[in-house]
Amino acid sequence: MLISIRILLLVATTLYQAIASWLEDRQLPPGQLVDVGGYRLHLCVAGEASPTIVLDHSLGGVEGYFLIEELSKLARVCIYDRAGYGWSDHSPYPRTSEQIAQELDRLLTQAGIEPPYVLVGNSFGSYNVRLYAHLFPQKVLGIVLTDALHETGMLEMSIRLQALKLFFISGFVMSVLGSLLGIIRLLSVCRVFELLKPELRYFSKDSLTWVKHSFCRPKHWITMTREMMNLDKSARQVSIAKHFDTLPIVSIKASSFFKPSFWTLFIPLQDANQLRKKMHLELCSLSTDCFQLDASKSGHFVWVDQPDVIVDAVRIMLDKIDSSR
Repeated sequence: MLISIRILLLVATTLYQAIASWLEDRQLPPGQLVDVGGYRLHLCVAGEASPTIVLDHSLGGVEGYFLIEELSKLARVCIYDRAGYGWSDHSPYPRTSEQIAQELDRLLTQAGIEPPYVLVGNSFGSYNVRLYAHLFPQKVLGIVLTDALHETGMLEMSIRLQALKLFFISGFVMSVLGSLLGIIRLLSVCRVFELLKPELRYFSKDSLTWVKHSFCRPKHWITMTREMMNLDKSARQVSIAKHFDTLPIVSIKASSFFKPSFWTLFIPLQDANQLRKKMHLELCSLSTDCFQLDASKSGHFVWVDQPDVIVDAVRIMLDKIDSSR
């Protein structure tokens, strides 16, 4: 009897997921869909002033929607979903930083978003914007890095951190199943995300809906897995993007990888923070004009814990650019 009830519940949540996804697909996305070579990427544009701010999300993140309103007060801002996230289509190509940087340039070109750009890269997005600035230096005026990764440290992770990485990948794979069965959507409807991360309650209803939209889809978790599986390859690709001369860079450093809590007792948090410290030293050497900004009350997810620091970093960058003209 108990097994039958469980099966019925799973059938019900799976049907709910299918119907909810179908209804969402009938609605227009918040931005535009741009063909970049047989598949489409979703792009949101707000604000008007130059230069244009282009944000690349963290691994698995679509957090730019939380920032678009405030950033658009400073200049024109472009928030896009990497292939496989949000409203963007799957890409048939590997999820590596080199491929992502090329896709981003095609997207901006096809959408008529003319340079110059100020690039904002959150976490894994830092790899992508660094490589973009290396490949297209004439288009970039400055870079903001949010608790960024650096390839030297990432390619030399301890055994314990490698094990943590595999744990995350297994969680992403399980979440593919959870999203197919409608379990993640049910958690979303029950506001479990806000319970686990209370800071989410401070964002607008629209931006929270747009972010949750992606996490409820299987393709989101498939793409997270693909990006994580290619993380070392992306690190090797970005290793060529380490000499930016006088290009202005603002590097945001969080206080800890995760905010200490009961559950962090079960992960190698000290190892992670030592790795971060090493990476931030490396990041400061990318340019002779690199300014480090501390997010003293934030864990790695600065865009949720202290989004105002990212806005401040962009403001600092725009002031630097203005003063150099």
